[in-house]
Amino acid sequence: MALEKKVTYDYEVRGEFKCIQQRMRTAIVEDGKELSYSYHRSSFMPDADVSSESDEVKSLADAVWTDAVKKAYEDRKKED
Repeated sequence: MALEKKVTYDYEVRGEFKCIQQRMRTAIVEDGKELSYSYHRSSFMPDADVSSESDEVKSLADAVWTDAVKKAYEDRKKED
């Protein structure tokens, strides 16, 4: 009987300002059978410092957070 902790991630990019949502799924597995799991979510907006995040988050940020998206987000923050 060996217990194993498996962590996986999935991502969504949502909304006008390309918010990156990361969902971490942690599963406890015993002999190939999943016993339990839980989720933890994180969100990143275009003004976030993602330099310490995973390569996947950094790649998504580089791809979707264009200068136009960042400017539109900053403009909206000023309006609010």
